[in-house]
Amino acid sequence: MIAYIARRIAGLLPVMLVVAIATFVLIHLAPGDPAGVILGPDASAEDVLKLQRQLGLDLPIPVQLARWLGRLARGDLGNSVFLHRPVTTAILERLEPTLVLTTLGTLIAVAIGIPIGILSASRHNTALDQAFSVVALLGLSIPNFLLGLLLVLVFAVWLGWLPVAGYVSLERGLGRALPYLILPSFSLGFVQSALITRITRSSMLDVLHEQYITVGRAKGLPERLVIYKHALRNAIIPTLTVVGITFAILIGGSVVIETVFNIPGLGRLIISSVLRRDYPMVQGIALFIALTYMLINLLVDILYAYVDPRIRYE
Repeated sequence: MIAYIARRIAGLLPVMLVVAIATFVLIHLAPGDPAGVILGPDASAEDVLKLQRQLGLDLPIPVQLARWLGRLARGDLGNSVFLHRPVTTAILERLEPTLVLTTLGTLIAVAIGIPIGILSASRHNTALDQAFSVVALLGLSIPNFLLGLLLVLVFAVWLGWLPVAGYVSLERGLGRALPYLILPSFSLGFVQSALITRITRSSMLDVLHEQYITVGRAKGLPERLVIYKHALRNAIIPTLTVVGITFAILIGGSVVIETVFNIPGLGRLIISSVLRRDYPMVQGIALFIALTYMLINLLVDILYAYVDPRIRYE
């Protein structure tokens, strides 16, 4: 297992290099530049050129890329053009809201999706199964930002139970932070729970037709034991894959929800950085999200071996 993990971690390096180069090239191909954005539309060409020299943007693209990769090899993501601070520091400052929101959204998706998927499979072709299928279809169809706006209208505007928007750091206490997290977390989690429901249901239906399930029932084992100990354990691997993908998607895809609920996370940071042509910040966040994806995939692969003893990594 240790050798497998070491090989996977070593394999991250070429992937990260490709992501770094692709991100650098794409952001530099976009029209506009930080110097023009900083100085505004009324700036003279001489002032823009002078600032470009100060920022090193007048150098050829290959030279800029080589310099950036050299700093990256030393663990230096550079400094933000607009925030005037290291990119790593800016990412860490915005990481907590996104990480907390993503974690709660994933937990909500799992808490809704797996039980409903199990019930749908165990009550196959019943009215309950059809009802849950409709709920899952609704979750796949409704955009998370629209669901968020509807939840704000009902629970914040009409009922006044929860705040409309904003974020309170966990440092000020979970009790004060939780009301601000419920609506955005549920908006993310409910939409993702639909996919988890469908995958869990499909996997459970495949397993429930296996011979060992029939034998277990023939022996008189309680139905709950058959479902949760024998069937679920063998059907959980596809669900684990989807849960890992869900977490990774929410890390990089919570931009709209963070905007709707005015949450100062990585999503809003990368949007503002793109609009400002803040090259170092965009590149740093893109690398961070790509690294998160790959580490989550590695973690899911490791969990496979613990869930299913038949899986061995050499």
